[in-house]
Amino acid sequence: MVILSVPLAVLGALGLQMLRGLPNDVFCQVGLVMLVGLASKNAILIVEFAEQLREQGRSAMDAAIEASEVRLRPILMTSIAFLLGVVPLMLAKGAGAAARNSLGTAVFGGMLVSTVVNLVFIPSLYVLMQKLRGESKRSRDEEEEQEDLPVVHPSSG
Repeated sequence: MVILSVPLAVLGALGLQMLRGLPNDVFCQVGLVMLVGLASKNAILIVEFAEQLREQGRSAMDAAIEASEVRLRPILMTSIAFLLGVVPLMLAKGAGAAARNSLGTAVFGGMLVSTVVNLVFIPSLYVLMQKLRGESKRSRDEEEEQEDLPVVHPSSG
């Protein structure tokens, strides 16, 4: 589930690269590698806290909502600090500016999209996966119960 947050970051990175007219060069790709960890970190914070709440007996929906509320501030603080930190790379001028612009743009776009979309996408996906997991577990339990029942044929009276 957490790994599904990465494509959103890549989409944001490549989208901003295209909007700024920058190539998908080696510096952009280094930024994409960096985004894998950054985008996953935010999703892990939400999912891990939701799992802890589930162990306490909360429903999937309640756990996802509370995890999102509790982790919203730390996620926003780290993401905004990171975004502001790469603005100088995006706007760099002078020698080597193309490399810094490419790296900064990719990371900024990816982190921006990842942060905004993952705050809604990851909790929703968590609830969906928990429901699917619960239904598949329930159907397996029902199959095991049916296997335990003796088979009675009508002719054996």
